[in-house]
Amino acid sequence: MQMTITTITGEKGRNELGITHPHEHLFLKKGVPMQVDASLVIDDYEKTKNEVLLAMAHGVQTIVDAQPVGAGRNVALLKKVSEESGLNIIACTGFHKLVFYKNNHWIHSTSSEELTELFVDELTNRLYQDGEDNWPSTSIDGKAGLIKTAADMQGVAGRYFSLFKAAATASKLTNAAIMSHTELGYHALEQIAFYEKHDLAPEKLIICHLDRKTENLEYMLHVAESGVYIELDTIGRFRYHSDEDEVYMILKLLEKGHEDRILLSLDTTNKRMRHYDGGHLGLDYLQTTFLPMLKKAGVSDSMIRKMTIDNAARALAK
Repeated sequence: MQMTITTITGEKGRNELGITHPHEHLFLKKGVPMQVDASLVIDDYEKTKNEVLLAMAHGVQTIVDAQPVGAGRNVALLKKVSEESGLNIIACTGFHKLVFYKNNHWIHSTSSEELTELFVDELTNRLYQDGEDNWPSTSIDGKAGLIKTAADMQGVAGRYFSLFKAAATASKLTNAAIMSHTELGYHALEQIAFYEKHDLAPEKLIICHLDRKTENLEYMLHVAESGVYIELDTIGRFRYHSDEDEVYMILKLLEKGHEDRILLSLDTTNKRMRHYDGGHLGLDYLQTTFLPMLKKAGVSDSMIRKMTIDNAARALAK
């Protein structure tokens, strides 16, 4: 039986995804995330659509919007831009870091069982357009294709334990993959161990942001040995390090034989979108600037295909 990927407009075969960005932010409502970081508001439909068309002009066919339910996600606009542009968009259910929610938000108090029901509902039935102020109630036609989880420096302890437990159960019930935020790469092994104890295979896990700090390279290599997918998404994010440093880390991963587990993305905010005054950056930056750097460093076309097409199709399939 062919494994499929759930996009916001329907099921796709693995061979239909093409070049994939597995971690972007196409829309973000005004709210608590914006109060944490002013770049975390992306709410101009035409500007985002122009960014999408920019990426598609350079071959991008699929983008994962990494914002989960009730944390500023805008599924109505995601579906609209997908239908109007032809881009495959994969929406996420799940949860983000607790700092991105109001103190009285339901994410802080809802039981693990109820959260599991919500995540499964979004993966199998409908997508909720609201949830920032009250329990989600307004839905659109469409389904989530991925579970987003996240932890801060607290790891999976405290309130995060119940949240991660809900995500693990939802994944087992639906066979959906989990994409998990790490804070600057920390606690990745702790997250992996948690999910393994809940009977999730490493190939169902995508671990994000391990490339934020260059001094984490040896740790990242150790994480890669677990068999999870390693998402490198600090490309063009110069507050952390240069693209040359990113190339070096990728070369080390390739030297160790991890080419089948590497995913590449930009983790965009409004500061890194050209149509939101992001300067020379944009959703095409990976294709127009960074991948040529990889080629110049000796990375073959077949390796680049794995990191931009093949690996994502496997990681996201159910």
